Amino acid sequence: MTAYLLRRLGYALLILIGVNLFTFMLFFAVNTPDDMARLNIGGKRVTQEAIDKWKIERGYDRPMLYNPAEDGVKSLTRTIFFERSVQLFVFDFGASDGGRDIAHDILERAGPSLALALPTFVLGVFVSIVFALLLVFFRQSYLDFWGVVLCVVMLSISSLFYIITGQYFFSKLLQLVPISGYAGGLDSLKFLILPVLITVIARLGSEARLYRTLFLEEIGKDYVRTARAKGLSETAVLFRHVLRNALIPILTSTVALIPLLFLGSLVAESFFSIPGLGSYTIEAINGQDFAIVRAMVFVGSVLYIAGLVLTDLSYTLADPRIRLS
Repeated sequence: MTAYLLRRLGYALLILIGVNLFTFMLFFAVNTPDDMARLNIGGKRVTQEAIDKWKIERGYDRPMLYNPAEDGVKSLTRTIFFERSVQLFVFDFGASDGGRDIAHDILERAGPSLALALPTFVLGVFVSIVFALLLVFFRQSYLDFWGVVLCVVMLSISSLFYIITGQYFFSKLLQLVPISGYAGGLDSLKFLILPVLITVIARLGSEARLYRTLFLEEIGKDYVRTARAKGLSETAVLFRHVLRNALIPILTSTVALIPLLFLGSLVAESFFSIPGLGSYTIEAINGQDFAIVRAMVFVGSVLYIAGLVLTDLSYTLADPRIRLS
């Protein structure tokens, strides 16, 4: 197990280095520091003196990869690449192009993102599994048929439709919950109920249909027929055998959602004005703040790779026959 973890961490480091290099090249190939200065100052008719001042204040006046004006190690460290890219590996995000402390903003906005994403993740997986098991329990019946039809219809509809319809119906007509906004403490519940409900419904169609397919594949295997022959009820067969043996593909399908627990939902946070990391990223993109965007890309990469490692480890819990080596 230890050797496996060390090997996976080594792979993860190589992937992070590759993502970091690609992101750095992509951003600075599209926009030079002068372009960033113009975008942040506002307009193309800015003086060169204003551009130079902006670059000096934010460290963009230094050379890109190698600084011949410095001696020794400083020739490599006092560069844009080191200060804006390499230092991300020690989670030193520095300042945004607007002058704000990125690390402080991330810590401040992680709470609202978790408050939205965590119940959405747990409820979404639970509701989808229960609904899929219900369809499998009544397989080859009208309930199964119309349940599959409902799943196809739901996954064919854009999530924006659910958001706009939910806001109009529950907030504007019924006035049960606020249409947008956020508050701290227990007051956040009234702002989170609607986005959590809408996000769970928007994911239900695709996830329940996938889980139903996995359960139907398992239910036709020999061990299920053996369990029935021993006198186990259909409910016991579904929950004690079929569900457990289908956990590995379910775990694999949910790993992509793990970064959302921290990074938040870009669409939901923007439409419901929740000050999380998702809306933080959208604001940075709209404001052309490339320092924030690079930092969020790096954080997302770290979380996604961590999710992959945790998923591999969870396989051993779901199926004791699997051994990591």
